[in-house]
Amino acid sequence: MLASAATMAMRAVPPNLLSGNTMPPLVTAPMGEMEMTPAPINPAWVLSGDPQARAAEHSRSPDDAALTAVWDCTDGSFRWYFPWDETVLILEGTVHVTAADGSTRTLKTGDIAYFAGDTWATWQVEGYVRKIAFLRRPFPKPLAAAIRIKRFLTSGGSVGLAA
Repeated sequence: MLASAATMAMRAVPPNLLSGNTMPPLVTAPMGEMEMTPAPINPAWVLSGDPQARAAEHSRSPDDAALTAVWDCTDGSFRWYFPWDETVLILEGTVHVTAADGSTRTLKTGDIAYFAGDTWATWQVEGYVRKIAFLRRPFPKPLAAAIRIKRFLTSGGSVGLAA
């Protein structure tokens, strides 16, 4: 009910008034012109080597709930905490990733991977890796559940509760 009321109220107000959106509707940047700045890995997370990371923010939503960035890193092994949901596209290089459940994947140029928010993974970078990252701040669990239930009810049950 709360999600329905909030959704109805938000539909009645123009989106730019709610968000204070002053961002253009399309943001572009040549990747080669984005300024990569140091993004040090927490030293306590480094397992081996001397991985050096850099990042460049491409865009951020006006509500700070979504972010797109380019990130790269040199050879080494480290644990990484994902506070937000993150989808990555590997642009260059190879990385071996071990999730908290012990599953291991090798990601190479062209591969896409999703990391759930509030999780850890171990990254083993072979030489160098560069990725584009799409980050989304998850809704609080009660709100996310209410949205799923509303979607399920308004779709006549054609959308599963996990959608």
